[in-house]
Amino acid sequence: MIPEYLIRAILASVMVSVLLGMLSPLINTKGLAFLTHAIFHALLFGAVLGMILGLFFENLELIMLVALIVTVAIVIIIAQLEKLGFSPDSAVGIVASFVAGLTVLGFGVLYKVMATRPYFPLSESIVSYLTGEIFLITLNDLTILVLGGTVLFFVMLSLYRDFLYLSFDPEGLESYGGKARAYLMILYVLVGAIGALIVQTVGLITLQVVAVLPGAIALMVSDNIRKILAVSLFLTLGIQLSSVILAYFTDIPPSGIATIMLGVIYGSLLFRR
Repeated sequence: MIPEYLIRAILASVMVSVLLGMLSPLINTKGLAFLTHAIFHALLFGAVLGMILGLFFENLELIMLVALIVTVAIVIIIAQLEKLGFSPDSAVGIVASFVAGLTVLGFGVLYKVMATRPYFPLSESIVSYLTGEIFLITLNDLTILVLGGTVLFFVMLSLYRDFLYLSFDPEGLESYGGKARAYLMILYVLVGAIGALIVQTVGLITLQVVAVLPGAIALMVSDNIRKILAVSLFLTLGIQLSSVILAYFTDIPPSGIATIMLGVIYGSLLFRR
């Protein structure tokens, strides 16, 4: 009989695969790989802030909510800086530097709060957040992932063609009445929201890799957008499910397995060129 926690992990992997499989080609075609670096800092800062609030209110479920709010707010700030004339890399660098500093300060506050509070399973939460222990996902976590992921999926699906125009021909998009800045803002928010939603599943340490490499690999094997999307989706699904199954038998974190598998595939394609 299949354990219930394994079924939850497989269902979570399918949802994550659909979101990342569709998002990864956009990250690569629009050149948002550096944005994922800022999201890394934002998610870590949001998690630390969520842990502090979780200790005060004795509710560690606040971690995901606070991380989501903080991450979306930060990507909106980055988009606004770009609107003011900063280059994407400059906007990300400016915001990431401030957020990194706030994260270090946040850890200092967290340690002080932990010293005055009774024991809570923060150590497990921190490790799970960093490495993405998908086998620890609860039914409530899965419900939030599926419902939130479904909403984000349909938003992304309805605007996917516009995002592609934004990536390849933003001037043409403007000439046809589209608002490139508005679409860019929505895309940034989607990247941040999806990152916050799946981080406890894939892990903060490996999030940037699993968000970027599937699309990068798909772009290496095809120049047809439909084939690129199909390769990204099926590659992400195959990697996620394979890593969960291997982790079940080896007791190795699936996020680490998935990252290594993607790295091997990407490296092999590079050497073949």
